[in-house]
Amino acid sequence: MEKFSPIAIVTILSLIQAYFFAIQVGRARMKYGVMAPLTSGNEDFERHYRVHQNTIEQLIIFIPALWIFGFFMDVYVGSGVGILFLVGRILYRSAYLKDPKTRSLGFGLGALAIAILFIGGLYGALTAS
Repeated sequence: MEKFSPIAIVTILSLIQAYFFAIQVGRARMKYGVMAPLTSGNEDFERHYRVHQNTIEQLIIFIPALWIFGFFMDVYVGSGVGILFLVGRILYRSAYLKDPKTRSLGFGLGALAIAILFIGGLYGALTAS
């Protein structure tokens, strides 16, 4: 199982990142006075909330794609693509918190990473003997 350590590490890093974003939502709730269960009421809070929600939505796709790619293709390439996804999420968050209209680069990097994992994983699964 050591073979999958790089994929496991990237998976854990993606979960840590999502958890960090969740903590930032909690801090934003306090800072902007938007108490649970409310999810709106302050634009700055809503940006933190949307970054976290979008990240959760992406993780549902990213994590299985990462593992399928790692299993059928290459764990090191998959891990590198996974790091690209994480960097994309960082850029997405940074841009979205400033101005949601500027989120394209970060979102695009994440989408590219997922596309590579999808295509590679599917190819690997189809050609496995």
